[in-house]
Amino acid sequence: MAITASMVKELRETSGAGMMDCKKALTENDGNMEAAIDWLRTKGLSKAAKKSDRVAAEGLIALSGAGNKAAMVEVNAETDFVSRNEQFQDLARNIAGVAIEAGSDAEAILAANYPGGASVAETITNAVATIGENMNLRRGVVLSVEKGSVASYVHNATAAGLGRLGVLVALESDGDAAALDALGKQIAMHVAATNPLAATVDEIDAATVEREKAVFSEQARESGKPDNIIEKMVEGRLRKFYEEVVLLKQTFVIDGENTVEQAIKNAEGSVGAPIKLAGFARFALGEGIEKKEEDFAAEVAAASGQA
Repeated sequence: MAITASMVKELRETSGAGMMDCKKALTENDGNMEAAIDWLRTKGLSKAAKKSDRVAAEGLIALSGAGNKAAMVEVNAETDFVSRNEQFQDLARNIAGVAIEAGSDAEAILAANYPGGASVAETITNAVATIGENMNLRRGVVLSVEKGSVASYVHNATAAGLGRLGVLVALESDGDAAALDALGKQIAMHVAATNPLAATVDEIDAATVEREKAVFSEQARESGKPDNIIEKMVEGRLRKFYEEVVLLKQTFVIDGENTVEQAIKNAEGSVGAPIKLAGFARFALGEGIEKKEEDFAAEVAAASGQA
């Protein structure tokens, strides 16, 4: 029987399951709507869909890879308790492994094959049904260099390569791999501590720079100084801003003296070749996710019909 878009839509609205899952359910059951619903329930897909409106802001940052290529992903769940579940840890770790080849795009990672044959998306759906919490792959990133090292760091690791805050740092160089990786790990620790906005001044969003300039200009005008002095004041404050948020301009937390840029230059002697910072990425678990504030008493009252 031909499966139409309207049939898929109807099943999706009835079950709450994903579009592709609904299409597969109808195909497997020759278009029989009731049988398709039962099929979804049997697979745990309908149950999983009902959990999809819950806020998933906990979970794990997972890192995978070594040498000149590495990946990092954020896999979310509803509670911190799940991050200590070995099944969830394996899920996050394996998804990071898949991302090394699938790339940085979350949709591409979800569509890629998970170890064992199913897609990453299907595997997450099955894990939702098994573990009993809403889960999702929020984002991913892959860094690589032709020659050099992509170092990684997990702050307060829950397990190997897993935690609530992860960093990747890519360094290009023909020099000693071990020395380069050691430097990369130090820079990654620095990034974890300082959370820079960009690697270089040129990489900072232009709108961010203009907004800071506007604030600095207004502050300077309040001093009553002439325009030429105000301009210099703004330049000075903007320079200070760059020193705070640009990775290469920041004071290296490892030695507290040099900038990161100078620390990299100083390391070229031990590495035995020029070094270029090719990129970095920092994921902090749940950053930017709006968490719902639950009123448990109100929830209980509503459930009992008293509200």
